[in-house]
Amino acid sequence: SPQTAGALSFGLLVPDLGETEIFEPICQGMMASPLAREHALIWGSPLGYSKEERAWRLCRQYIDRGVSGVFFAPLELSSDKDNVNDRIARALDDARIPVVLLDRTVVPYPARGHHDLVGIDNRRAGYVITEHLLRLGSRRIAFVAMPHAAATVDAREAGYREALYMWHAPVDRSLVHRLDPSDSSQVRSVITQQVDAIVCANDRTAARLIPTLLRLGYAIPGDIRIVGIDDLEYAKLLPVPLTTLRQPTRQLGDAALAAMLDRVARSHLPTRDILLNCELIVRDSCGSGTTIKQSDKDTPP
Repeated sequence: SPQTAGALSFGLLVPDLGETEIFEPICQGMMASPLAREHALIWGSPLGYSKEERAWRLCRQYIDRGVSGVFFAPLELSSDKDNVNDRIARALDDARIPVVLLDRTVVPYPARGHHDLVGIDNRRAGYVITEHLLRLGSRRIAFVAMPHAAATVDAREAGYREALYMWHAPVDRSLVHRLDPSDSSQVRSVITQQVDAIVCANDRTAARLIPTLLRLGYAIPGDIRIVGIDDLEYAKLLPVPLTTLRQPTRQLGDAALAAMLDRVARSHLPTRDILLNCELIVRDSCGSGTTIKQSDKDTPP
């Protein structure tokens, strides 16, 4: 049905909602925004299908309904994610429905796509969290992520490498792992490389890695320092509270809604990346009792 002037409806297409905890507070931030008052945010999740099929069916529902725009957080942790994400983005483009991406791009780096993106600077996040470990004296630092992760993880890995390079620490490809952090044998293969710290691509990875390390008999941070990125609700409740970077999730939701209203009003705006800053949250897992603000930059040696 045609939209009345002023009151618009926007679809939320977040296949990982309920699995990747960062999206719920982003959606809450959208709904709490003063900009949302006269508009409708709609979402759904058709039951009884795979995550990939649910995402496609929801996309078709939004197209049939004639929504004014779609907030899309592309699928991750699926071997077919790139094909599914591309299919959804093309269908919305063909229907001339504006799309604002949440957290991640549809296509892997270095391709960009032409949709606005609201998220964090993932390369900076990888750099900052790695630099925190370097300041504490770590030098053999591994990077661990789960297989089929989103393009954001590649950017965080790039920031990790850049920090090591700037600090004259070993930049060793064999220290970068895509694995199941709950698998003891895979995790043991990382530790036997004489690493003294691990940068986890996100808190979700760290939440699975920490119990595995403890089960293998390693002390955190005594034997090995662990850090994450996101600051999900449970990060402070892990067996060893996690040092991490806090995503400003509610502000991301507010910024996404503002970007969508801009795009609807001015469809010919250049494609934009809207990146919000993160805050370093220091807890026990890194072995530092002091808070270091992002702005307090040490000069690499």
